[in-house]
This record gives sequence, C-alpha cells and structure tokens, in this order.
Amino acid sequence: MKVARLVSGLDARMAKVLAPLADLLLLVLRLTWGWQFFLTGLGKLRNIERVITFFTSLGIPAPAVSAYFVGTLELAGGLLLLFGLFARPVALLLTGNMLVAYFAGDREALFGVFSNLEAFQKADPFMFLLVSVIVLAFGAGAVSLDRLFQKAPKG
Repeated sequence: MKVARLVSGLDARMAKVLAPLADLLLLVLRLTWGWQFFLTGLGKLRNIERVITFFTSLGIPAPAVSAYFVGTLELAGGLLLLFGLFARPVALLLTGNMLVAYFAGDREALFGVFSNLEAFQKADPFMFLLVSVIVLAFGAGAVSLDRLFQKAPKG
C-alpha cells in the first residue's frame, strides 16, 4: 500500500505542476491545426469543382453537397478551433470528417492501422485526426473562449 500511495501522490503532484503545460500544448495544437483546417476548407471552397470531381472519383455520395459541407466544416471548424469556441462539438465533427477522409481516400491505411502503422501515420488525414481527437478528449484548454464563457457569471 505504501508504494500505491507514493505513486498516487507523485502523480497528483506532477499533474498539478504540469497542468499549465497541458494548456499550452492544447493552445499550440488548436492554433496550428485550427489554421490548417481553415486553410484546407478555404482551398476546397475556392476550388470546389476540383473537389467535387475528386469526391465523385472516390464514390462519395452527393459529391457536390459533400464538397460544400466538408469545405465549410473545415473552414468554420478551423476558425472555431483557433478561438477555442465550441471546441469539443467541433472536434467531434472534424473527427468524423477525418475518419470519412481515411475511409474514402486512404481505406487501406485506415484498416491496416495495426498491421502497417507507418502507412496510417503518413496518410494525409493523420495529423488532422490526431488533433481533433485530442481536442475532443481534453477540450480547448485554459486559453480559449470556451473557458472564458465557463467562468462568466451566470445570471
């Protein structure tokens, strides 16, 4: 029992000391990848005909509607991530979006995640998916509009 208490106490102290690092990491991830989502969404919307053609070649149902939806989701979702506003709901949508991107465009990498991790990690959606899942799991962090609104007086 002494070892368990020692481990538990050490973990609790480290968590308290390192908590600001977690918030900094979430901020950096949100700013970096929120901007990347914004840019990819903007690129899709600016080149919508190419995206529709690509989605058609992948066999995505309603490719025009899907292209506009994905472009708008990535653009708006990226902005919301940048500001840390509605971060978890946005991250849920972006996670789904990236899973569909894997399924439609990198199916072999997705289904081979355990047999060929390198292919999964090298696929285009990987970092977008990873950041989306991290924000989904941990939220926006301390430096975010979500946190600001949580602290706002209720009334």
